[in-house]
Amino acid sequence: MTTTEFSPIIKVIEEAYEIPHLNATRKISALLPHDYYHTDKRYPVLYLQDGQNLFNPLAPYGDWAIDKSMAKLAEQGFGDLIIIAVDHGEEERISEYLPYYHPRFGEGKGKFYIQFMIEKLIPYINKNYRTLPDFEHTGIGGSSMGGLISLHAGLKNPGVFGKMMIFSPSLWISKMIFDHTKTFKPLEESKIYLYAGGKESIEHLPNAQKLGSIIKEKMINGYHIDFHFSINDEGSHAEIYWRQEFPKAIKWLFF
Repeated sequence: MTTTEFSPIIKVIEEAYEIPHLNATRKISALLPHDYYHTDKRYPVLYLQDGQNLFNPLAPYGDWAIDKSMAKLAEQGFGDLIIIAVDHGEEERISEYLPYYHPRFGEGKGKFYIQFMIEKLIPYINKNYRTLPDFEHTGIGGSSMGGLISLHAGLKNPGVFGKMMIFSPSLWISKMIFDHTKTFKPLEESKIYLYAGGKESIEHLPNAQKLGSIIKEKMINGYHIDFHFSINDEGSHAEIYWRQEFPKAIKWLFF
């Protein structure tokens, strides 16, 4: 078989899926394993933010090419994963991915966005697809502001998201995220994959290192966290670097 034959099945769940919590609609897509309709297996699920930038080569800033990565991973035997891609809200993106108050951006809507995922989207996916619905097999991830909201969601809801894929998170936007990391009480088997580039903004890598130190301190104090911190010294704040990191993170988190 060629790599193309291992390509995930891309299915648009809905072009305008209703998000009552935000009084909005969003396009939501699923990437199913290439052999999904030929097996009766159940799969872990990863919920990713910024769906527009995940598998569209025409995206303005480039894309993560997760479809191509998943095809290569499937060829190697690591394809048993469902990915749910949620498009961002364009001009509403920062507000919807912001879980705190910010003097410039105001009161963020992030808590409502997470409510939508937990109360509506995840139950819908678990009902309509063959998933492994427990927290150990449910992940959340994203980059930049998408990384921030994913981290916040995982810290606040350890019984829902047992795995976090956090790329270049916008930790600069509020120091509260560090406080929430300090008070994080993970359940067994909580896994966090953190990535940062050395050539992002002046604050990005130091903030990620600070976050990593807090997580490691919790591990020393007996909290059950499986933690991996990846740094690319040459990495800037761009899709091409998140694309490179994605398959490494998938293998570490799920396989």
